[in-house]
Amino acid sequence: MISLAQLKKGQTIILEEQPYIVVEYSHHKKGRGGAVLRTKLKHLKNENVIEHTFQGNDKIKPADLSRKKVQFLYSDESGANFMDENYEQFNISLDVLSDVVKYLKDGQSVDVAYLDNNPVSVQLPPKVELKVIEAPPAVKGDTANSATKTIKLETGLTVQAPLFVAQEDVVRVNTETGEYLERV
Repeated sequence: MISLAQLKKGQTIILEEQPYIVVEYSHHKKGRGGAVLRTKLKHLKNENVIEHTFQGNDKIKPADLSRKKVQFLYSDESGANFMDENYEQFNISLDVLSDVVKYLKDGQSVDVAYLDNNPVSVQLPPKVELKVIEAPPAVKGDTANSATKTIKLETGLTVQAPLFVAQEDVVRVNTETGEYLERV
C-alpha cells in the first residue's frame, strides 16, 4: 500500500478492484480539517476518466503492471494485432485501443501494459511520423480565415495542416492532441 504523499502523475493504482492511471492530482489542506487529494483517474481498460477524492489517511493499492515492447502488425475488424519479442502474435480489441489505432503504422514499436497477463493499454510515443496520402491543392486567395486544410494520413487519420503540405509528404503528429506539428 502507498500513502497519498507517494501518489504521482502517471502512476497506476487499483481503486474498487479496477485499474486506473493517475492523470492529474492536486493536494488540498483546509484549516482544521485533514488534507485531501483530488485526482483525475483514467480507467486502463475502457479509457473512462473519473474524479476521485482521497482523504488524509487513505491507503492506495498500487497496480501490478508489467510493460513489454511489441511491434504493431496490422488492424482488422477484430482489433489490432501485435507481435512480442518471442514472435508470438496477440490481438487487442478496438474497445481497449479506442483512437490509439489511428496513430499506429505497420512495423511500429510501442509499449503495451499488462495487468494479470492481459494487455490493457498501449503507450504511444508523444509524436509519430505519418505519410500524407490525400492533400487537396492550395487555392490562391484561400487564406482569408485560416491558412489550413484537411489532410488524410496513411493510417486514415485526418488532421488540419498548413497549405504548403502536399501529398506524399511525411508529417509529424502529436499523439496526445491529434494535431499537426511539422513537416519532416
